[in-house]
Amino acid sequence: MERIVKFLKDAGTYYLATVEGDQPRVRPFGTVHLYEGHLYLQTGKVKEVSKQLHKNPKAEICAFKDGEWLRICGELVEDDRNEARQSMLDAYPSLQAMYKADDGNTEVWYFKGGTATFSSFTREPETISF
Repeated sequence: MERIVKFLKDAGTYYLATVEGDQPRVRPFGTVHLYEGHLYLQTGKVKEVSKQLHKNPKAEICAFKDGEWLRICGELVEDDRNEARQSMLDAYPSLQAMYKADDGNTEVWYFKGGTATFSSFTREPETISF
């Protein structure tokens, strides 16, 4: 899992895909955090991405760095504990100007039972299940 988190952090930006009805939705994200052995991301409840995940928690992430890309697919689960939200905010102090662990808006989600695939044009893909 550490390799996955490192790749995403080094890439800086990854793209999260969700579903709205029958339409895929993709947007850039930058928060990724390893907490209690799970891969977490953060958003706000007022955002469309939150509404989409609450209706359909299946999601994919894609990031690209130095000729290699990482795709992660699975189901996201909201962790409604203040401790989990605060851990994310501690990892990203810049978010603390917009979010608080107990503000009623901050959400953290983690991948449950996902797969991560590292790919490039120069070697065979490598898939890791978690």
